Amino acid sequence: MTDTNRTVNELLIDYAGALRDGTLPAFLKSLTREEARRIASSRDFWDSTEVVRILNSVGFADKAVTPNVSLFLSRVDAEIASRMKKAKAPLRGRRRAHARRLNETEKPV
Repeated sequence: MTDTNRTVNELLIDYAGALRDGTLPAFLKSLTREEARRIASSRDFWDSTEVVRILNSVGFADKAVTPNVSLFLSRVDAEIASRMKKAKAPLRGRRRAHARRLNETEKPV
């Protein structure tokens, strides 16, 4: 990806490699202004990228790993339960102390 002023075909090859390796941000950073303009105006490039994406997903479908979100969900459930407990807990701190002081001053004489 260090070659400058690549042709659309070379850019497509580099794109396919970056997609396969998971380095699309590096590919996009490697583009010069002229290459970016060439890509933006080339309908063939965009059609070819769709084909590359499809082939990539078919080729690596058996190796694709879906993330296990059970740990995340259990932590979210625990946080929700904790907040619900806090909402049901009696008031603490300044409000309670302030209410106690008010009650003491309202005693009959």
